[in-house]
Amino acid sequence: MKTILLIGLGRFGRHVAEKLYELKHQVMAVDRNEERVNQVLPYVTNAQIGDSTSRSFLKTLGVRDFDVCIVAIGDDFQSSLETTSLVKELGAKLVVSQAGRDVHAKFLLRNGADEVVYPERQLAVWTAVRYSSDHILDYIELSDDYAVYELEVPRSWQGKTVGEMDIRKKYSMNIMGIRRGGRLDLNITPQTVFAAGTTVLILGNQREVQKYFHI
Repeated sequence: MKTILLIGLGRFGRHVAEKLYELKHQVMAVDRNEERVNQVLPYVTNAQIGDSTSRSFLKTLGVRDFDVCIVAIGDDFQSSLETTSLVKELGAKLVVSQAGRDVHAKFLLRNGADEVVYPERQLAVWTAVRYSSDHILDYIELSDDYAVYELEVPRSWQGKTVGEMDIRKKYSMNIMGIRRGGRLDLNITPQTVFAAGTTVLILGNQREVQKYFHI
């Protein structure tokens, strides 16, 4: 369990708060908007209404005592930048800031952010990949070159074993798991059989996977 300071309770911040609650972390939520603060009260350990661009206000929160500080201010870049800089100056251990554009990310990283997330861009990429193909059910980008895809088992694979297909040697793709009836099986051996109606999780080079599966 981690202690997390979450600053900014717009749509993204609220979703982060709800997921952190589900994961049983302790969260201090902050926003200048009282209505937003009230909406997340069921999901956080504590909450404060205040201006995160105020050094004196941030000092009262004990920024250095949190494991992670998430700056989820997406509608006011100036406030996001000032907040990011201040929490780092006040001793935040790890600062993760929300960015909407590459230029924002550069400024945030130069002014205190240890890491930057792009919620809209990351969702846009996922949506484009997921819905531009009839085969893909899910997609997780690991880097510019590699990703994990969940795909329907091709008809040509059905009834054959992992060893027979040997896609690791032929195409440099790794079988990570097989989902059957909603249950994910990660215990994959060369004797595992690809069956109709199942999906497969594949880790591989994005270009090779897309070429092989005609994505």
